Amino acid sequence: MTRMLPVPVTALPRVQDRMSFLYLEHCVVHREDGALTARNDQGTIRVPAASLVAVLLGPGTSVSHQAMSLLGECGTTAVWVGERGVRYYAHGRSLATSTRLLVEQAARVSSPQKRLQVARQMYCWRFEGENVSGLTMQQLRGREGARVREVYRDNSRRTGVPWTRRDYRPDDFEASDPINQALSAAHAALYGVVHAVIVSLGCSPGLGFIHTGHERSFVYDVADLYKAETTIPIAFNVIAERMEDITGTTRRRVRDRIFELKVIERAVHDIHTMLGTEETEDLAINVVSLWDYQKKAVSGGANYAAIGVEEAGGW
Repeated sequence: MTRMLPVPVTALPRVQDRMSFLYLEHCVVHREDGALTARNDQGTIRVPAASLVAVLLGPGTSVSHQAMSLLGECGTTAVWVGERGVRYYAHGRSLATSTRLLVEQAARVSSPQKRLQVARQMYCWRFEGENVSGLTMQQLRGREGARVREVYRDNSRRTGVPWTRRDYRPDDFEASDPINQALSAAHAALYGVVHAVIVSLGCSPGLGFIHTGHERSFVYDVADLYKAETTIPIAFNVIAERMEDITGTTRRRVRDRIFELKVIERAVHDIHTMLGTEETEDLAINVVSLWDYQKKAVSGGANYAAIGVEEAGGW
């Protein structure tokens, strides 16, 4: 096969301009020119890799080196997931080449005052019309718990689907009742898309502001902003309609809802807002600098031996 040169990052679609995700299982994933292909007994599909935010690779997928090379060149996040897409195993590379947002994320997570400010901002988006500027984290968690319970109860009343509580086992999907199965499938799809947005921007999925201590803490933070209008009502609708393929139907509806509500674009905007950064195109920057206590950064690729000895007064 003729080696194709990678597409310049400036020519790739921005993450906010891409489609959400493609879930694949029990197939062979390869590449043909600039397209990702998936083949099984029923035939072969071709998908422009650069048009996707994420490819969720489920059980039974066999992925070629060329396919992974294409995803990497396009900045499309590959997320390896478990059965029914409800377990996260690993993810691929970022679309960003700059650490601008990552540095700001780390700075705000590391400062209790800045972290609380970001947490309040996120809760403010979820509690529209409420003033949370003076609330502590304990008060915010209490407010959130009451609101989330009411969201579930409202959807239960709306659809007639009985609801007790959120109950699921990551190691035993079948042990949950149908509504909890649908919620797990819906949330997993949303997590995959949000995870892809986060890593595409160059942020860390593990540095959360509300959630902490988990490799996907920031994923859960951001995904929680959209659950009440996406995954939760979809899950209740699927169960109320008695759909046989709960996970597949739920996943497809989440994909469509993400497109309808422009969740990807909103996630990009919301992440920039909470980090206090401008939504400027930064992807083409690929410069390695050196940290400096006074100047923050100095140019890399230079020999500072003479300068260092002079400033230190000699050895």
